[in-house]
Amino acid sequence: MWNAPGSESSKRLESWGIPDTVSAKMSAMAREISAGGVVLRQISGVWHVALIEPQKDEPQKEAPKPAPKLAKTLRQRSPAVFALPKGLVDAGEKPQAAAVREVREETGIVAEPVTKLSDNKYVYVRTWGDGKRVFKVVSFYLMRYVSGEIDNLTPDMRIEVKRALWVPLADAASQLAYSNERKVLRQAQDYLETRGF
Repeated sequence: MWNAPGSESSKRLESWGIPDTVSAKMSAMAREISAGGVVLRQISGVWHVALIEPQKDEPQKEAPKPAPKLAKTLRQRSPAVFALPKGLVDAGEKPQAAAVREVREETGIVAEPVTKLSDNKYVYVRTWGDGKRVFKVVSFYLMRYVSGEIDNLTPDMRIEVKRALWVPLADAASQLAYSNERKVLRQAQDYLETRGF
């Protein structure tokens, strides 16, 4: 069983601060482990971050339904939906290696990890296939640009990514579609301001 008492997965859930009552409910859920990167680069003296525009909406997190009066005001966004590059960790792959691979595949650039920023944990409902609830963990790493041309993607990656681009770091948070990714971006900014790069 995925979260049997004393099992590695049960210990992992405890280390993430997930209580036993919640972990018991999650035992029936599908699970996904992903990794991604916040890639920074200075262009003309200004810090930029690599973002992607997915071809289709990514899975939406489960959230309480807003009151009917508020529903119209909560979802006002620009037409483009931007996100940090990320994807599933392959069998036998370490999350950091997956983050480097996903950045390369989804942006066309090579980046090196600097430090782990956080593990984002949430539940979403698959909008494709089986429609199941999924418990997902995404490990994000701060990365330094090494080489490559942004948006130089393979044709098969265009199925997932509409475009990849450099966005000034100061403007990026307002362009990210997901609040958990905005939080990760702020962690990267804090790291840059307090420790340098």
